[in-house]
Amino acid sequence: MYFAALLARTEDGWEASDTELDDVETLSDLTDLAREASVDEDTVLVYIEQEDAWFGVVRVDGEEDPRIYVSDASAAARSSYGEILLTDEMLGREPGAEDEIAALEELVDLDGTEDGEPERPAPGAVDQDDDAPDPDAVPAGPIGELGVLADLGMSEKELLTLQTDALAEIAEAVGAAEVLESVR
Repeated sequence: MYFAALLARTEDGWEASDTELDDVETLSDLTDLAREASVDEDTVLVYIEQEDAWFGVVRVDGEEDPRIYVSDASAAARSSYGEILLTDEMLGREPGAEDEIAALEELVDLDGTEDGEPERPAPGAVDQDDDAPDPDAVPAGPIGELGVLADLGMSEKELLTLQTDALAEIAEAVGAAEVLESVR
């Protein structure tokens, strides 16, 4: 079960709204949704939570690139909404590299065997791949910008220690607890 909320800062304080993510397929879509909720290009926080698994915060300040924090990258990677937040840049991957490699492997047989012939290790060879780290593996634990809420009242340490009901604690720290309760 997912829950998503928008917290938009205005000159009168924060405005909160729960939001549906049905039409959100990319980080760009999510950023556009946040910008639509913005008043005078002020800060908007998008909060996404998968119950008891992970949460993510996307901060959009005007036309700047979104800043992202995800509490558990490996759990988020198994979620359709989590995948939206886990950019190649956050994961230390070359943008689009995965697609390029797959396309090249399709064009060229890179395993050195004839078509239809099973791949066989050389006699006495040890399979090194079992111990090699998977370059596409998503790290367990938090990932992203730890200071995403620092200037709003939540330190990096506080963000890292959030467990259950993270949204309430974030809203309390940024001064939006009352308006958040109106949409929950």
